Amino acid sequence: MIVPMKKVSLVVLNKERKTALEQLKKVGVLHLEQVEGKGEQLASYKEASNNAMTAVSILSEIKISKKAAKANRLSNEEIIAKSSEVLALTEQKKKLMEEISSDTAEIERLAAWGGVNPSELEYLKEKNISLKLFEIPEDKYSLIDDTCKTLCVNKIKKVVRFLLLDAKDERPENLPAEAYEVPLPTLSTDKLKERVKADNAEIDSINASLVKLAVYVPQMEELRKTLEGDIEFETIYSGMGQESEGKESDLAWISGFVPVDGLEALKKASKENSWALAYSDPSDEDNVPTKLKNNKFVSLIYPLTDFLGTVPGYHEYDISGWFLFFFTIFFGMIFGDGGYGLLVTVVSLLMILKSAFKREKVAPMLQLCLLLGLATMVWGLVTCTWFGLTPEQLPVWLTKLSVAPLSNAYADVTWLPFWSDDISKGTLTTAQNLQIFCFTLAFLQLSVAHLKGMGRYHKSLKFFGELGSMLQLWGMYYVVLSMVVSSTIFSFGEVIYGIPIGTVSIGLVAFGFVLSFIFSNYEGSVAESVMASVKGIISVLLGVVNVFSDIVSYIRLWAVGLAGAAISNTVNTMAGPLVGHAVMFVALIALLVFGHGLNMILNLLSVIVHGVRLNTLEFSTHLGMSWSGFKYAPFSEREAK
Repeated sequence: MIVPMKKVSLVVLNKERKTALEQLKKVGVLHLEQVEGKGEQLASYKEASNNAMTAVSILSEIKISKKAAKANRLSNEEIIAKSSEVLALTEQKKKLMEEISSDTAEIERLAAWGGVNPSELEYLKEKNISLKLFEIPEDKYSLIDDTCKTLCVNKIKKVVRFLLLDAKDERPENLPAEAYEVPLPTLSTDKLKERVKADNAEIDSINASLVKLAVYVPQMEELRKTLEGDIEFETIYSGMGQESEGKESDLAWISGFVPVDGLEALKKASKENSWALAYSDPSDEDNVPTKLKNNKFVSLIYPLTDFLGTVPGYHEYDISGWFLFFFTIFFGMIFGDGGYGLLVTVVSLLMILKSAFKREKVAPMLQLCLLLGLATMVWGLVTCTWFGLTPEQLPVWLTKLSVAPLSNAYADVTWLPFWSDDISKGTLTTAQNLQIFCFTLAFLQLSVAHLKGMGRYHKSLKFFGELGSMLQLWGMYYVVLSMVVSSTIFSFGEVIYGIPIGTVSIGLVAFGFVLSFIFSNYEGSVAESVMASVKGIISVLLGVVNVFSDIVSYIRLWAVGLAGAAISNTVNTMAGPLVGHAVMFVALIALLVFGHGLNMILNLLSVIVHGVRLNTLEFSTHLGMSWSGFKYAPFSEREAK
């Protein structure tokens, strides 16, 4: 369930702001509304936190021995200084590397000249001997006019390097255009080489210093976590609303949300600390956090929803129980193989027992994995699917435990529909039975969505809009069976137990459409609801098509499971020739582990993509959920840590 919230406002004396916040943190029940902090103190906390985070990122790349990892305990101020030192050293190292890169490029550019010293050329210029460096293609050198005095330095790779004597500031007009004047370096090439050597030595020294600082990474991480609490506190402290008259009696205030089960604790703290407290029910415009409260079993879904970051809005539904129920089924069907489920179950049990042996709290994720592993084993038992083996390769007792209409052990058998004994009207294969099972899951899950909607609007005419949507779903279910599974067995002229089921299904779709058209937009006026449907007639008509596509979407459970079974069967086929050859035993094990391991990873990705999608898209769309919420996070000492 979504725990009801109260919107509260606290008023305290301005001079007691800090003390009040410290007490409020100890109470730990109030989710504060976002405020904009300000001030030098907050800026310094943020700077120190950013520096520590950057320093940790830099130093984490340095590997140090466990023996060297021990460091003396430093104060927070000293760790802040160490973080700043890391950043300064890193910045200096960056500049040195840029300088080395630039100098190396200059050295390489002038390497063919054998060394260049611009100060010597400047000295010669003072003695009225002006020289400039040029390069020109070898076949163009002979075109230089005799009026240009040149001195050839060398010829390398069809390029002639020469000095132009008595060079003026302007380029001689009769010098070929192909002649390229070589810019002089800022320093001589010898000095550039010396500077590169010195810079490399300094970088080595910086690296040595960073290695020594790497031992403080754990303390820097601790500091950053501490600063997160300080930043949170200072943001709230400096962002509180307050009077600005400068009197001792000035007031300060802050607002937020508290769960109804935590209101008494806040009332008690307000009375003890002489705070003014006002509270009321949140309005529809308030941005209220969501706190979920369920039993331990339903709470098993929380690790998944936390990983996905999906939180229902305060005014939406808590579907945790339904999410867990259907996701467990979807996982078993997509993972598909009872052998894979057995592996997941065994590993989960071992890790749970390890935690119990160490007297540690069992992680909810391990409990969820155990449940999902068992669900996969059950589906493997139902369909007779174990490590991709054929039914003939499995024990007879295992095949007998499977559910015949859904089992691979009876894939060659066809089945009469339960309401028919006339074989001329058609039979169903195992694959078709699995498709029907998938569509039936869609029927059930999406019906739950509309039943919840009808429950929400039971005092409003919008109830009939939800009823219309559900009737469309029920009618469209048979249409899907007819169009996807078998148009012969599920014909629109079919009569089941005296009921013209095809006619009834079309009638349900039509009648449901009318109800939905009239009441789905009801907000107090039937006429306005109809007009809203008329204005959005395209989306209303597409809504009928969407019901069809949403039901068909559940066939992915069968299709993805079938793909996984095909891969595991292929792996076994590849491994078959290696069985019975002792010399190939290692290769056999490697192939089986790699092939089935890869298949399990692909199945896991498929669960995340498809199993989650059916809950957060198809199911949620019929519920009218947008997952627009955010988690309740009270201002507390626990959060600060």
